Amino acid sequence: MLLTMNEMLKTAQEHRFAVPAFNAGSGQLLTAMMESAEAKKAPVIMAIHPDELTFLRDSFIASVLYEANHSKVPMVLHLDHGASYEQCIHAIQLGFTSVMIDGSQLPFAENIALTQKVVEAAHAVGVSVEGELGTIGQTGNSIETGTTKIIYTDPADAKTFVEKTGVDSLAVAIGTAHGIYPKGFVPKLKLDLIPQIRQVVRVPLVLHGGSSNPDKEIAESVNLGITKINISSDIKFSFMTGVQNYLQKNGFEREPNVIYPSCIALCRNTIEEKMKLFNAIDKMKYFAL
Repeated sequence: MLLTMNEMLKTAQEHRFAVPAFNAGSGQLLTAMMESAEAKKAPVIMAIHPDELTFLRDSFIASVLYEANHSKVPMVLHLDHGASYEQCIHAIQLGFTSVMIDGSQLPFAENIALTQKVVEAAHAVGVSVEGELGTIGQTGNSIETGTTKIIYTDPADAKTFVEKTGVDSLAVAIGTAHGIYPKGFVPKLKLDLIPQIRQVVRVPLVLHGGSSNPDKEIAESVNLGITKINISSDIKFSFMTGVQNYLQKNGFEREPNVIYPSCIALCRNTIEEKMKLFNAIDKMKYFAL
């Protein structure tokens, strides 16, 4: 069941859970996400970064739309970290029901202007828009945009940004980073920023860089009002660990359908752990079927 992000996150906000946004950058990861969502009756967001879309080719979107339209699982097809107006328009033309325009590294006024432009075009055809304010950290080899230095979201700026742009959801920076954290590094999240932003911003709040953070802090972020959490690195790490395990145990194998089932199963374990952590399991019941 294909939804817009606006429809998805309003329900999540009302019932106090967060919807996982999985960067399922291959057909096998899409399969893992759909199988887990159906088994756990959990809504999901299929997130695709522009670099992933280039790799997968536009034709891959037809497979995603088929899965969404032939399943009872509430699902959003979302462009993750769109870097330009043109990328967002291209995604809308392909059938995405939500786009993110990431102007977070632009000056404040330019971020507002770019986001306004995307919102005007997307809303005209019923597509939701996510904006970002503040910057998410970067841990290394990751396709997502980000910086090594985190600029935390200012609540007053968030209020102005939402009012001027009309975005449907806002990605906030509270100390997370994209990718897998280096060994021994413990992120320190400013969870107190969430209720401060929540007091002045009514649209749903989004947390990027959800991989590798302590479960306790992620669960608390949901309690405090986060309604969408992006997970990319964790599910890819699980899947590729499965590939490595298979090849080390069995040696060379040419057939993907022989290698990948165990990798999909390992990936599903991680996906379902995140669904439980975000309080998203069995939340299909809140969506009209």
